[in-house]
Amino acid sequence: METILKLHNLVPCIPELRFRKPINWEIKEGEQWAVVGPNGAGKTLLADLMQKKLALREGEIIFPDDENISEKIRSIAFKDIHSFADSKTTYYQQRWHSTETDGVPTVRELLDKNQNDEAIHRLFKYFNIGEMLDKLVIYLSSGELRKFLIFRILLTRPRILILDNPFIGLDASSRGILNELLKQMSGLNGLHVVLLLSNPQDIPDMVTDVLPICNCECGSPVKREEFLSDTVLMRKLFPVSFRDISLPVRVSRVSEHNVTFRMEKVNIKYGKRIILKELDWEVKNGEKWALLGPNGAGKSTLLSLIYADNPQSYANTLYLFDRKRGTGESIWEIKKRIGYVSPEMHLYYMENVPAVQIVGSGFFDSVGLYRKCSSEQECVAISWMEVFGILHLCERSFLSLSSGEQRLVLLARAFVKDPDLLILDEPLHGLDIANKKKAGFVIEKFCNRPGKTLIYVTHYPDEMPSCIDHRFNLKKNY
Repeated sequence: METILKLHNLVPCIPELRFRKPINWEIKEGEQWAVVGPNGAGKTLLADLMQKKLALREGEIIFPDDENISEKIRSIAFKDIHSFADSKTTYYQQRWHSTETDGVPTVRELLDKNQNDEAIHRLFKYFNIGEMLDKLVIYLSSGELRKFLIFRILLTRPRILILDNPFIGLDASSRGILNELLKQMSGLNGLHVVLLLSNPQDIPDMVTDVLPICNCECGSPVKREEFLSDTVLMRKLFPVSFRDISLPVRVSRVSEHNVTFRMEKVNIKYGKRIILKELDWEVKNGEKWALLGPNGAGKSTLLSLIYADNPQSYANTLYLFDRKRGTGESIWEIKKRIGYVSPEMHLYYMENVPAVQIVGSGFFDSVGLYRKCSSEQECVAISWMEVFGILHLCERSFLSLSSGEQRLVLLARAFVKDPDLLILDEPLHGLDIANKKKAGFVIEKFCNRPGKTLIYVTHYPDEMPSCIDHRFNLKKNY
């Protein structure tokens, strides 16, 4: 078979970016690949090398159309929103402020640069999300954003398309549609797909070959069926054993409030789009809730009301910790009692500071550390990093970490205040098998403490904590 891409004895110039051994790998005509390994294994680094984003000390990259390698080998990662929504002029809470969207493009505007509407609608029918064409980009849910990025880059007709954990953030229906789309993509003339995956269960049927990767070392390529049946290799890549974890001592008193939050006939609308309509929901102290619903149903919008990010909370009846919203309390008084992590927060967390400072910013509810932690607060931050198994990342720049490592840092950030209310919006987003089990254990153990209320969002039923005792289902408004 014809060789499409060959990496021969690659060694990056920067020592910190080098693999344990020189990289050798070939992609041949007709092959569809999955690069599978734990968080921090080097999957994204390998993708960067494939696209010549890093200077080489040794080795060569052989590609038939070498002059256009940046155009013919394309990649998508969830954080790619910053490539089309300028991160310098957009900010995390902006999607909730309908009057502050000047200059933010719609999906249609971004796609019209390359193709006419007919081509767009033909592609979008597979995901059944044609209605999002007129949405502003910052209003897309995490799942909608993922779908949009895939379709947008397909319009450029790449030769090799690298997808970094494409299934995270998608509901069950969308994951099935994406699987079918990948199958169709694999049949497109000349297109080769490379999936970067942290979970072997996400390997779709269209994949023919797997490249295992762990601790910045590439294993021997194997066929898909051989990889999935090799239990020894699985245990090596994803060791799931860990000792019983002791959480840092409790730093706050057990709250004696009755109602953690209550919403009465809540309505949220942006222009003609109705997001939430006549919504009632009450959560009492100590209850553990799952918030469920398909992509675009308004889960993130609902949570933004609770976390005091959405100004429309003042136009609705909302109680937080037994107090009616808008009766004199500050946003910071609300936030200091809430621990929060979400895909949207992760998306806009672009701080080039040591990871321990990101964790410490949780004390001040800031996206970035604008106040210096006390020595006591720093000790607490370090303790929570140890709990999540990321103490070794303490002084590493947040932006140098893998997406999974960044998610663990943001999880530790959510716990540092010992919050009364824990809002976890897809908290295991992008984590490998071992880290999912560890994070799940930490969440369960923390929520066993008296007076802890939990709101948990996930599209994966098997990730649901066993402590969940209530469910709230959102339906999508059309």
